[in-house]
Amino acid sequence: MTLRFTAPVVLPCDPGCSVLRNAAVDVVDGRITWVGPVAEAPPHTGAVRALPGLLLPGLVNTHCHTPMLLLRGMGGDLPLLRWLHEVMWPAEGRLTASDVRTGMVSGCVELLRTGTTTSVEMYFFTDAVIDAVLAVGSRVLLTPGVITAPGWDRLGSWEAMRNGISRRIDRDGLRSGPSERIELGYGPHAAYTLPAEALRSVAEHARERGALLHLHLAETLDEDAALRASHGSVPAWLDQLGVFGGRVLAAHGVHLSDDDIGLLAARGAAVAHCPGSNAKLAAGVARVAALRRAGVRVGLGTDGPASGDDLDLWSQARLAGFLARVTSGDAAALTAPELLLMATRDSAAAIGRDDLGTLSPGCWADLVHVDLADPAFVDPADDGQLLSNLVWAAGARLVRDVWVAGEQVLADGEPTRVDRAAATRELREVAARLHT
Repeated sequence: MTLRFTAPVVLPCDPGCSVLRNAAVDVVDGRITWVGPVAEAPPHTGAVRALPGLLLPGLVNTHCHTPMLLLRGMGGDLPLLRWLHEVMWPAEGRLTASDVRTGMVSGCVELLRTGTTTSVEMYFFTDAVIDAVLAVGSRVLLTPGVITAPGWDRLGSWEAMRNGISRRIDRDGLRSGPSERIELGYGPHAAYTLPAEALRSVAEHARERGALLHLHLAETLDEDAALRASHGSVPAWLDQLGVFGGRVLAAHGVHLSDDDIGLLAARGAAVAHCPGSNAKLAAGVARVAALRRAGVRVGLGTDGPASGDDLDLWSQARLAGFLARVTSGDAAALTAPELLLMATRDSAAAIGRDDLGTLSPGCWADLVHVDLADPAFVDPADDGQLLSNLVWAAGARLVRDVWVAGEQVLADGEPTRVDRAAATRELREVAARLHT
């Protein structure tokens, strides 16, 4: 299928965060073939979709547990370890595959309505998560969880969890589904919930297959105090185990020393920055400026909707900017263009995907249409003002339409493949059982 999108403003999210005026994006078979001013566009014989607002690439959420939408609000005033042990893990122990699908469907809809087309998920019941993503039409990099914490043995040993992922990748490849909507990776939960042998082995399986290794790292001071006492630094210990070296995404990275940051940079590991969840759980503030200065790729994440509460990556971008400025005393720390790129291009780079997060030839046509008529945009003709207003004032509430691989999956704020009201009813029915 050949399609041309035109819009008064196109933000390709290239390294310079360019603003293109009266521009076009050409799409053939779900991938972008050309981006630039309409006046310079090549000949086109297919359909044309003229949009009245702003067009940008779909956002990439680098760390989430979306099915936890079912548990939203539970244990909301507890620190991380009590929240996990006393509330979350017991509640998750009652989830069925059908429940997880229900939570993921509503979560995918919520993600699309905020302009997020790709989410990096760490969860269980892999078939249910994949089925939900394909039903809604979004995109996922799914890293099924591997964990040995109390109660999780109901899903099998860590070896069984690891082997299940490896068998899927060996059978289906890393990417599968229509327009490669599904990518598989490995989700070893954390250094404090897995033995050394498991961390080493899962990392080996991931490297052998070129898969993403996605784990929680240095989220709170309490979680890995024993490991720090015995090994000096959790990143250093993981390095000794051979965990780094492939595609590694460390979620949170709040409590990292200069040496830890240097190690992540040297090993090419990336960090998923989740400022909202870290703030709500009183975990702390990640050293984003130091990470970026060291050359560590930093993407944005919401974390799960049971700790971060919403799946709005725009709000995370704003909070990341606020915290960077407050902690540094620098009012120019993380500018609007930098925050926009963190939610798109940088997040895609953090997960090793150069075909997402930007509008350029060869990339998937994951597109977001934003309403420019709203007074959030006080001077859309000024490039700097436009970017500032988009990040600081507009955000998710002005997302109107979304396409994934050139297919419209959100039209005027409503999903095109599923009934949002019906999905919400089903979500509430399951949640009512879990919350009692």
